[in-house]
Amino acid sequence: MTDNNLLFDVLTPLNCTIRVSVAYWQIITQIKHPIMKGQEKLVQETLSQPDEIRRSRSDPDVYLFYKFQREKRWICAIIRKLNGDGFLITTYPTDAIKEGEILWQK
Repeated sequence: MTDNNLLFDVLTPLNCTIRVSVAYWQIITQIKHPIMKGQEKLVQETLSQPDEIRRSRSDPDVYLFYKFQREKRWICAIIRKLNGDGFLITTYPTDAIKEGEILWQK
């Protein structure tokens, strides 16, 4: 990924860097979860300073990062970790934290 295609990169508490391209962010905000449009800073905070990180129950290389927003509302950012780095799969607001092994808590 060239620097001019990079929207942001964030170091997580799992010591992996998550890189998000402009093109992929457009897929997330235009197709997957349009509600996340304009929420780049919030997603970066969720990845760098989450309240909780859980491992996916269905894939050991997938991690769910949660950041509390208000009562019964969190932002969830889902990443896949590969060889020390990772990429954002998707991100969305949620009213529940999924089950899974807790790897990190604030």
